[in-house]
Amino acid sequence: MRIVFMGTPEFAVESLKILVENKYNVVGVVTMPDKPAGRKQKIKFSAVKQYALDHNLPILQPESLKDETFIKELESLNADLQIVVAFRMLPEVVWNMPQYGTFNLHASLLPQYRGAAPINWAIINGEKETGATTFFLTHEIDTGKIILQEKIAISDTDNAGIVHDKLMAMGAGMVKKTVDLLMQGQIEGIDQSQFMHPEMELKPAPKIFKDTCEIKLDWTVDKVYNFVRGLSPYPAAWLDIQFPGQPDKVTLKVYETEKVPEVHNLTVGTLETDGKKFARIALHDGFIGLKSVQVPGKKRMDIGELLRGMR
Repeated sequence: MRIVFMGTPEFAVESLKILVENKYNVVGVVTMPDKPAGRKQKIKFSAVKQYALDHNLPILQPESLKDETFIKELESLNADLQIVVAFRMLPEVVWNMPQYGTFNLHASLLPQYRGAAPINWAIINGEKETGATTFFLTHEIDTGKIILQEKIAISDTDNAGIVHDKLMAMGAGMVKKTVDLLMQGQIEGIDQSQFMHPEMELKPAPKIFKDTCEIKLDWTVDKVYNFVRGLSPYPAAWLDIQFPGQPDKVTLKVYETEKVPEVHNLTVGTLETDGKKFARIALHDGFIGLKSVQVPGKKRMDIGELLRGMR
Protein backbone atom coordinates (compact mmCIF):
# COMPACT_ATOMS: atom_id res chain seq x y z
CA MET A 1 0.00 0.00 0.00
CA ARG A 2 1.38 3.37 -1.10
CA ILE A 3 0.93 6.00 1.64
CA VAL A 4 1.10 9.80 1.58
CA PHE A 5 1.50 11.37 5.02
CA MET A 6 0.33 14.93 5.79
CA GLY A 7 1.31 16.83 8.94
CA THR A 8 3.39 19.68 10.34
CA PRO A 9 4.23 19.82 14.08
CA GLU A 10 6.08 17.51 16.45
CA PHE A 11 2.80 15.77 17.33
CA ALA A 12 2.68 14.36 13.79
CA VAL A 13 6.30 13.15 13.70
CA GLU A 14 5.69 10.19 15.99
CA SER A 15 3.02 8.85 13.63
CA LEU A 16 5.24 9.27 10.57
CA LYS A 17 8.14 7.69 12.44
CA ILE A 18 6.20 4.54 13.36
CA LEU A 19 5.27 4.04 9.69
CA VAL A 20 8.83 4.54 8.46
CA GLU A 21 10.43 2.35 11.16
CA ASN A 22 7.95 -0.47 10.44
CA LYS A 23 8.74 -0.36 6.70
CA TYR A 24 5.39 0.93 5.44
CA ASN A 25 5.59 2.33 1.93
CA VAL A 26 5.50 6.11 2.55
CA VAL A 27 5.81 7.57 -0.96
CA GLY A 28 5.44 11.25 -0.02
CA VAL A 29 5.08 13.76 2.80
CA VAL A 30 2.98 16.94 2.60
CA THR A 31 3.75 19.68 5.11
CA MET A 32 3.47 23.45 5.55
CA PRO A 33 5.77 25.81 3.61
CA ASP A 34 8.90 26.97 5.43
CA LYS A 35 8.46 30.19 7.38
CA PRO A 36 10.66 32.57 9.38
CA ALA A 37 10.64 32.18 13.16
CA GLY A 38 12.16 33.83 16.21
CA ARG A 39 13.65 37.26 16.68
CA LYS A 40 16.09 36.88 13.79
CA GLN A 41 13.33 35.55 11.52
CA LYS A 42 15.44 32.64 10.32
CA ILE A 43 13.71 30.16 8.04
CA LYS A 44 12.59 27.17 10.08
CA PHE A 45 11.52 23.78 8.77
CA SER A 46 8.48 22.08 10.26
CA ALA A 47 9.19 19.09 12.51
CA VAL A 48 7.64 16.79 9.90
CA LYS A 49 9.78 18.25 7.10
CA GLN A 50 12.95 17.77 9.13
CA TYR A 51 12.08 14.12 9.77
CA ALA A 52 11.25 13.60 6.08
CA LEU A 53 14.59 15.14 5.05
CA ASP A 54 16.48 12.95 7.51
CA HIS A 55 14.85 9.86 5.98
CA ASN A 56 14.97 10.86 2.30
CA LEU A 57 11.20 11.01 1.86
CA PRO A 58 9.75 13.05 -1.03
CA ILE A 59 8.33 16.35 0.29
CA LEU A 60 5.54 18.59 -1.02
CA GLN A 61 4.99 22.05 0.53
CA PRO A 62 2.07 23.73 -1.24
CA GLU A 63 1.03 27.28 -0.39
CA SER A 64 -2.49 26.29 -1.41
CA LEU A 65 -3.93 22.79 -1.25
CA LYS A 66 -6.07 23.67 -4.27
CA ASP A 67 -3.10 24.65 -6.44
CA GLU A 68 -3.23 22.74 -9.74
CA THR A 69 0.51 22.01 -9.77
CA PHE A 70 0.30 20.52 -6.28
CA ILE A 71 -2.75 18.42 -7.23
CA LYS A 72 -0.86 16.98 -10.20
CA GLU A 73 2.22 16.26 -8.09
CA LEU A 74 0.05 14.55 -5.48
CA GLU A 75 -1.72 12.48 -8.14
CA SER A 76 1.64 11.41 -9.56
CA LEU A 77 2.52 9.77 -6.23
CA ASN A 78 -0.34 7.33 -6.91
CA ALA A 79 -1.15 6.85 -3.23
CA ASP A 80 -3.59 4.17 -2.09
CA LEU A 81 -4.10 5.92 1.27
CA GLN A 82 -3.52 9.36 2.78
CA ILE A 83 -2.96 9.98 6.49
CA VAL A 84 -3.45 13.37 8.13
CA VAL A 85 -2.06 14.25 11.57
CA ALA A 86 -2.17 17.89 12.77
CA PHE A 87 -2.46 19.51 9.35
CA ARG A 88 -4.78 21.85 7.49
CA MET A 89 -8.35 21.27 6.34
CA LEU A 90 -8.19 19.45 3.00
CA PRO A 91 -10.33 20.19 -0.06
CA GLU A 92 -12.37 17.27 -1.42
CA VAL A 93 -10.14 16.95 -4.49
CA VAL A 94 -7.34 15.99 -2.10
CA TRP A 95 -9.06 13.83 0.55
CA ASN A 96 -11.09 11.93 -2.02
CA MET A 97 -8.09 11.07 -4.21
CA PRO A 98 -6.83 7.66 -2.94
CA GLN A 99 -8.81 4.43 -3.35
CA TYR A 100 -8.74 3.77 0.41
CA GLY A 101 -9.58 7.39 1.21
CA THR A 102 -7.92 9.68 3.76
CA PHE A 103 -8.01 9.24 7.51
CA ASN A 104 -7.14 11.72 10.24
CA LEU A 105 -5.77 11.25 13.76
CA HIS A 106 -7.57 13.70 16.05
CA ALA A 107 -6.54 14.26 19.68
CA SER A 108 -9.97 13.93 21.28
CA LEU A 109 -12.79 11.46 21.78
CA LEU A 110 -14.93 12.54 18.84
CA PRO A 111 -17.59 13.81 18.51
CA GLN A 112 -16.42 15.84 21.52
CA TYR A 113 -13.87 18.62 20.99
CA ARG A 114 -14.02 19.10 17.26
CA GLY A 115 -11.61 21.86 16.28
CA ALA A 116 -8.00 22.99 16.33
CA ALA A 117 -7.13 22.76 20.06
CA PRO A 118 -8.75 19.63 21.55
CA ILE A 119 -6.02 18.92 24.12
CA ASN A 120 -6.12 22.42 25.56
CA TRP A 121 -9.90 22.66 25.82
CA ALA A 122 -10.33 19.23 27.43
CA ILE A 123 -8.02 20.28 30.28
CA ILE A 124 -9.45 23.81 30.52
CA ASN A 125 -12.90 22.26 30.95
CA GLY A 126 -11.66 20.00 33.74
CA GLU A 127 -12.18 16.69 31.92
CA LYS A 128 -10.97 13.56 33.73
CA GLU A 129 -10.30 11.66 30.51
CA THR A 130 -9.57 12.32 26.87
CA GLY A 131 -8.18 10.26 24.03
CA ALA A 132 -7.64 10.07 20.30
CA THR A 133 -9.70 9.06 17.30
CA THR A 134 -8.90 7.95 13.77
CA PHE A 135 -11.66 8.74 11.30
CA PHE A 136 -12.26 9.14 7.57
CA LEU A 137 -12.21 12.68 6.25
CA THR A 138 -15.37 14.10 4.74
CA HIS A 139 -16.80 17.54 3.90
CA GLU A 140 -17.45 18.86 7.43
CA ILE A 141 -14.42 19.17 9.71
CA ASP A 142 -13.95 16.36 12.28
CA THR A 143 -17.28 14.70 11.44
CA GLY A 144 -16.30 11.61 9.40
CA LYS A 145 -16.89 7.98 10.28
CA ILE A 146 -14.81 6.71 13.20
CA ILE A 147 -12.34 3.85 12.71
CA LEU A 148 -10.59 3.59 16.10
CA GLN A 149 -10.85 5.36 19.43
CA GLU A 150 -8.71 4.99 22.58
CA LYS A 151 -8.87 6.75 25.96
CA ILE A 152 -6.40 8.05 28.54
CA ALA A 153 -6.97 9.53 31.99
CA ILE A 154 -6.18 13.19 32.74
CA SER A 155 -4.81 13.61 36.26
CA ASP A 156 -5.34 16.79 38.27
CA THR A 157 -1.66 17.69 37.81
CA ASP A 158 -1.41 17.04 34.06
CA ASN A 159 -0.92 20.06 31.82
CA ALA A 160 -1.34 20.37 28.06
CA GLY A 161 2.29 19.41 27.45
CA ILE A 162 2.00 16.17 29.41
CA VAL A 163 -1.28 15.15 27.75
CA HIS A 164 0.12 16.13 24.33
CA ASP A 165 3.05 13.73 24.77
CA LYS A 166 0.83 10.89 26.00
CA LEU A 167 -1.55 11.28 23.04
CA MET A 168 1.33 11.67 20.58
CA ALA A 169 2.71 8.25 21.55
CA MET A 170 -0.68 6.55 21.80
CA GLY A 171 -1.87 8.16 18.56
CA ALA A 172 1.11 6.86 16.61
CA GLY A 173 0.18 3.33 17.62
CA MET A 174 -3.41 4.00 16.54
CA VAL A 175 -2.23 5.21 13.12
CA LYS A 176 -0.33 1.95 12.62
CA LYS A 177 -3.34 -0.12 13.77
CA THR A 178 -5.63 1.81 11.42
CA VAL A 179 -3.34 1.23 8.43
CA ASP A 180 -3.18 -2.48 9.28
CA LEU A 181 -6.98 -2.69 9.43
CA LEU A 182 -7.30 -0.95 6.07
CA MET A 183 -4.74 -3.28 4.52
CA GLN A 184 -6.77 -6.28 5.71
CA GLY A 185 -9.94 -5.10 3.99
CA GLN A 186 -12.27 -2.17 3.41
CA ILE A 187 -13.46 -0.55 6.66
CA GLU A 188 -16.73 1.32 6.58
CA GLY A 189 -16.22 3.11 9.90
CA ILE A 190 -18.89 3.98 12.45
CA ASP A 191 -21.03 7.10 12.14
CA GLN A 192 -20.31 9.62 14.91
CA SER A 193 -23.99 9.73 15.80
CA GLN A 194 -23.50 6.24 17.30
CA PHE A 195 -21.15 7.79 19.90
CA MET A 196 -23.70 10.36 21.04
CA HIS A 197 -26.42 10.12 23.69
CA PRO A 198 -29.26 12.46 24.72
CA GLU A 199 -27.41 13.92 27.73
CA MET A 200 -24.22 14.64 25.76
CA GLU A 201 -23.30 18.31 25.38
CA LEU A 202 -20.92 18.67 22.45
CA LYS A 203 -17.95 20.81 23.46
CA PRO A 204 -15.97 22.66 20.77
CA ALA A 205 -12.19 23.13 20.60
CA PRO A 206 -11.64 26.35 18.63
CA LYS A 207 -8.24 27.76 17.82
CA ILE A 208 -6.62 29.62 20.71
CA PHE A 209 -5.50 33.24 20.40
CA LYS A 210 -3.72 35.59 22.82
CA ASP A 211 -7.01 37.12 23.98
CA THR A 212 -8.32 33.61 24.70
CA CYS A 213 -5.48 33.10 27.19
CA GLU A 214 -6.32 35.91 29.64
CA ILE A 215 -7.11 34.80 33.19
CA LYS A 216 -10.31 36.38 34.52
CA LEU A 217 -10.33 37.08 38.24
CA ASP A 218 -14.09 36.54 38.59
CA TRP A 219 -13.55 32.82 37.91
CA THR A 220 -13.45 30.12 40.60
CA VAL A 221 -10.17 28.72 41.91
CA ASP A 222 -10.79 25.44 40.07
CA LYS A 223 -11.48 27.22 36.80
CA VAL A 224 -8.28 29.29 36.97
CA TYR A 225 -6.26 26.22 37.96
CA ASN A 226 -7.58 24.18 35.01
CA PHE A 227 -7.22 27.13 32.63
CA VAL A 228 -3.51 27.51 33.46
CA ARG A 229 -2.92 23.74 33.08
CA GLY A 230 -4.74 23.71 29.76
CA LEU A 231 -2.49 26.40 28.29
CA SER A 232 0.84 25.27 29.78
CA PRO A 233 3.54 25.26 28.54
CA TYR A 234 2.20 26.84 25.35
CA PRO A 235 0.79 29.35 24.61
CA ALA A 236 0.49 30.07 28.39
CA ALA A 237 -2.22 31.83 30.36
CA TRP A 238 -1.60 35.44 31.37
CA LEU A 239 -2.90 38.35 33.41
CA ASP A 240 -1.92 41.94 34.15
CA ILE A 241 -0.85 42.27 37.76
CA GLN A 242 0.57 44.90 40.12
CA PHE A 243 3.37 43.68 42.41
CA PRO A 244 3.93 45.61 45.68
CA GLY A 245 6.65 48.25 45.36
CA GLN A 246 6.57 48.21 41.54
CA PRO A 247 5.52 51.35 39.62
CA ASP A 248 3.51 49.63 36.90
CA LYS A 249 1.47 46.56 36.24
CA VAL A 250 3.22 43.74 34.37
CA THR A 251 1.82 41.13 32.02
CA LEU A 252 2.57 37.89 33.81
CA LYS A 253 2.53 34.56 31.97
CA VAL A 254 1.44 31.83 34.36
CA TYR A 255 2.57 28.23 33.79
CA GLU A 256 1.80 26.54 37.10
CA THR A 257 -0.46 27.33 40.03
CA GLU A 258 -1.81 25.71 43.16
CA LYS A 259 -5.28 25.78 44.66
CA VAL A 260 -5.61 27.36 48.11
CA PRO A 261 -9.25 26.94 49.27
CA GLU A 262 -9.07 29.34 52.21
CA VAL A 263 -11.98 31.54 53.27
CA HIS A 264 -11.06 35.25 53.22
CA ASN A 265 -12.65 38.70 53.08
CA LEU A 266 -10.17 40.32 50.68
CA THR A 267 -11.18 42.10 47.50
CA VAL A 268 -11.06 39.76 44.50
CA GLY A 269 -7.78 40.33 42.67
CA THR A 270 -5.78 41.27 45.77
CA LEU A 271 -2.20 39.96 45.59
CA GLU A 272 -0.80 38.55 48.83
CA THR A 273 2.97 37.97 48.99
CA ASP A 274 5.84 37.82 51.47
CA GLY A 275 8.15 39.20 48.78
CA LYS A 276 10.38 36.15 49.09
CA LYS A 277 8.73 32.81 48.46
CA PHE A 278 5.03 32.98 47.78
CA ALA A 279 2.42 35.06 45.99
CA ARG A 280 -1.26 34.30 45.73
CA ILE A 281 -4.27 36.05 44.26
CA ALA A 282 -7.58 36.33 46.09
CA LEU A 283 -10.57 34.91 44.22
CA HIS A 284 -14.11 34.81 45.54
CA ASP A 285 -13.83 31.16 46.69
CA GLY A 286 -10.19 31.08 47.86
CA PHE A 287 -6.73 31.85 46.52
CA ILE A 288 -4.79 30.78 43.44
CA GLY A 289 -1.11 30.40 44.32
CA LEU A 290 1.44 31.38 41.67
CA LYS A 291 4.23 28.80 41.23
CA SER A 292 5.87 29.11 37.79
CA VAL A 293 5.69 32.40 35.88
CA GLN A 294 7.37 34.65 33.33
CA VAL A 295 7.58 38.43 32.93
CA PRO A 296 8.35 40.15 29.60
CA GLY A 297 11.99 39.89 28.60
CA LYS A 298 12.82 37.21 31.18
CA LYS A 299 12.88 33.43 31.18
CA ARG A 300 10.33 31.26 32.94
CA MET A 301 11.08 31.04 36.68
CA ASP A 302 9.53 30.01 39.97
CA ILE A 303 7.66 32.71 41.84
CA GLY A 304 10.28 33.00 44.60
CA GLU A 305 13.01 33.73 42.07
CA LEU A 306 10.88 36.48 40.52
CA LEU A 307 10.00 38.04 43.87
CA ARG A 308 13.59 38.09 45.10
CA GLY A 309 14.69 39.69 41.82
CA MET A 310 12.18 42.50 42.33
CA ARG A 311 13.37 43.59 45.78
